[in-house]
Amino acid sequence: MKHYLNAAESAARAAGKLLRENFQQRQRVKVAAAHDIKLEIDVQAQELIAKLLLEEFPTHALYGEEGIVGDQSSDHQWIVDPLDGTVNYFYGIPHFCVSIALRQRGEIIVGVIYDPIRNEMWVAQKGDVPNLNGSPVHVSDRTELAEAVISIGLAKTGETIDKNFPLLQQMIHRVRKCRVLGSAALDMAYVASGRFDAYVETGISLWDIAAGWLLVENAGGTVDLRLRENMKDKYSIAASNGRIDLQL
Repeated sequence: MKHYLNAAESAARAAGKLLRENFQQRQRVKVAAAHDIKLEIDVQAQELIAKLLLEEFPTHALYGEEGIVGDQSSDHQWIVDPLDGTVNYFYGIPHFCVSIALRQRGEIIVGVIYDPIRNEMWVAQKGDVPNLNGSPVHVSDRTELAEAVISIGLAKTGETIDKNFPLLQQMIHRVRKCRVLGSAALDMAYVASGRFDAYVETGISLWDIAAGWLLVENAGGTVDLRLRENMKDKYSIAASNGRIDLQL
């Protein structure tokens, strides 16, 4: 698995370098919606990741936010969000990341999340304690909901906002602080590192949370991931340190 992890880390650093060099420059908008933006840089970053990974592993497939490459029935499928936090990026907010995971026969075995602004690289492989810039990370040990800092994702559509906003309203009264930072992958990495005690969202895509899923579980936390029956390819997720009762 080490060669997969090294390849994922190298691809994340390359895409992160591209994003960092173009940050706070004029961006070409590819698609604009009410609550989301797609940029040309998203596509460029994914194309770079795909080139690096599939040149090294030509029989693998890639499933990403900006499209798919290769035979999706392959035993090895890279799950990629080339720029998680696109709206932050577009508005000059320095909170975004690259997320890359490898799924082997349906199981996530490798995950990396790279924040190119803070130069923070989280890496995880199945069965090992994850690390941040070479140092092991672990979820928090807090047990009281009233002491917790929790991230609530508000997602990208009116429907998912309508689902998540009541949850945010409820949690604000139960926890020490709620945060809405705009990058699901970094939220997951922060849970794995003990910065957050939990992250909850009711309409998220697999590429947003695949790498973070492995990070959180390997760091001692728990992830409850459920496919949304009424929303194509969307999931509800509750990732936590496994010690607090979120009372969902």
